Amino acid sequence: MNKAALVSQMAAHSELTKKDTQAALTSMLNAIEKSLSEGDQVQINGFGTFALSYYPARKGRNPQTGEEIEIEGANKPVFKPAKALKDGL
Repeated sequence: MNKAALVSQMAAHSELTKKDTQAALTSMLNAIEKSLSEGDQVQINGFGTFALSYYPARKGRNPQTGEEIEIEGANKPVFKPAKALKDGL
């Protein structure tokens, strides 16, 4: 399912227009992104938790030259589904 299909399905289950539904979804996604960029996690009861996970620096290899390179550590977003969501699937 892509974003357009999600907006259509959300609009069908609510009394909002597709335009209002798209605005609400975009606003929610922007709020989650902002919270994660500030280092906070976002917990939605019954759905799951969006958080950042730090992946430490590691050594890699350039496939063209075989030269060893250092890959920087990075924070990456992760999603952990809630028990209610896992049980409902």
